[in-house]
Amino acid sequence: MQNFEISVLDLAPVKQEKTIHDTFQDSLSLANHAENLNYKRFWLAEHHNMESIASSATSVLIGFIANGTKKIRVGSGGIMLPNHSSLVIAEQFGTLESLFPGRIDLGLGRAPGTDGFTAQALGRNPAIINQQFPRQILELQRYFSKDNSEALVRAIPGEGLDIPLYILGSSTDSAFLAAELGLPYAFAGHFAPEQMEMAFNIYRQNFEPSEYCDQPYVIACINGVAAETSEEAHKISTTLFQAFINIIRNDRKPFAPPVDDMDNIWSPMEKNMVLQKLRYTLIGNQEEIEEQLKTFQEKFNVNELMINSHIYDHQKRLDSYSIFRKAKDAILKI
Repeated sequence: MQNFEISVLDLAPVKQEKTIHDTFQDSLSLANHAENLNYKRFWLAEHHNMESIASSATSVLIGFIANGTKKIRVGSGGIMLPNHSSLVIAEQFGTLESLFPGRIDLGLGRAPGTDGFTAQALGRNPAIINQQFPRQILELQRYFSKDNSEALVRAIPGEGLDIPLYILGSSTDSAFLAAELGLPYAFAGHFAPEQMEMAFNIYRQNFEPSEYCDQPYVIACINGVAAETSEEAHKISTTLFQAFINIIRNDRKPFAPPVDDMDNIWSPMEKNMVLQKLRYTLIGNQEEIEEQLKTFQEKFNVNELMINSHIYDHQKRLDSYSIFRKAKDAILKI
C-alpha cells in the first residue's frame, strides 16, 4: 500500500438552530484543527440555492479560511467553471495566490452545483457545457501563463502565478479530460460513488504527462465519521443519512442533529438508495477506521483521500478528523 495524503472537504454545512455566521466560524475552526493535524489541504465546494450549504461565494470563503490559517493549502473543490467567466476566476484566484503565496488550489468542475432553475439564473447554457468546460480550462492556463503578457486580455493579478489546477468529476467524462490535459483528478465519491473505480482506471490508463503533472495523481473524496466508540460513530452518522434523505426528497433544509433510529425517518427504498450512495463511507472507532482505510486503499490506491464529515456537533466533528489522522498514521506504520 502506497503512502497517501489526507485532506478535508468542507461544504460549509448550515445546521438547524445555527446561523451562517456560526457555519463560517466552524469552518475556520476546522481548518485550524486540520492544519494542526498536518492535513494536506482544505477545500470548499461551490453550491447554490441550498439552505444546508453556505459555500456559494467560494472564492470569498477561501480567502477567509486562508487568512485564518498559516500553512495548510486552501482551495476549491470545486469552482463550477461554466457558472463563471474564465477571466473572473483567473483574477479571483490570482488575487488569492498573491495574498497567500504557495497555498491556493483551483479545483474545477463542470456541474452546476444546484438545480436547473438556479443553473439558468447563473447564466449556464447546457447545450454547450461539454465544449465550454475544456475550453475554459485552457483559457485559465493561458491567463496564468507568463506568455500571455502580450495578449489583449490579461489576468491581473493571476498572470505568471503557479496556481495548481485540478479536474473534478462525478462520472467518467472528466476522467478522460483530466488524463488528456495531464492534470490531477479528484472524484466525488462522497455523493456519486457508482463510477469511481471506472473513472480512476480511465484516468490512469489514458494519462498523458504534461508540464503540470508528470504522472497520474488521484484524489478520492469520501464521507467519514469517526468517534471514540463504534456506537457513537454510527449514532452521529445519522446526520449524514438524513442529509441524503433530504436530497432524495428534494428538501434543502439545514442539517439535522443525530437520531436514535433512522427507521423512523426513511422508508426501506430510501434506505437502500442512501446506502448505495454511501457505499464508500467510513464509519467507526479508530480500529474500525484503520481497517476500512486499508480496504479502501488496497482497492483504489489513491494518492490522496479527501474526507467530508457531516457531523452535527462541532467538537465531535473535530474529534472525527483527529481519529482519521491517527488511523492513517497507524496503518502506514504497519
